Amino acid sequence: MCRTMASNDDDESPLGQFIRRQRELQELSMRQLAELSGISNPYLSQIERGLRAPSEKVLDAIARNLELSAEALQERGGRRASEQATEEESAVVAAIEADKRLTARQRRALLEVYAAFTGSASHRRAGRAADGRGAGAPRPAADG
Repeated sequence: MCRTMASNDDDESPLGQFIRRQRELQELSMRQLAELSGISNPYLSQIERGLRAPSEKVLDAIARNLELSAEALQERGGRRASEQATEEESAVVAAIEADKRLTARQRRALLEVYAAFTGSASHRRAGRAADGRGAGAPRPAADG
């Protein structure tokens, strides 16, 4: 049985609450919006209750059927967390690249370790570009 951490409507996701309010303002049942959006009724229910995060494609379909822009939904919580994480990652990368106490090799190593921990391949490419090797250049042999 799937349980939620939310005990009342105040604990639900802002995105889910917003979708529910807009659906109710449009006088659409959950079943109707789910069908129009091409998703299952239980999936829409989980989105509204904050149990599932919709993909960008699903968010676009819901927005279109609620006669909203996808950006309006995203501003209500759909993608804000990922945008904030990207900004934080950019700040970390910028700090590593700006630290003059580090050699190019140390910066590259830190960026690769950071990318490995965050799962971001773009930082690995950025690290190679930052030291002048470019994205297609071979990596140096690891010190053993």
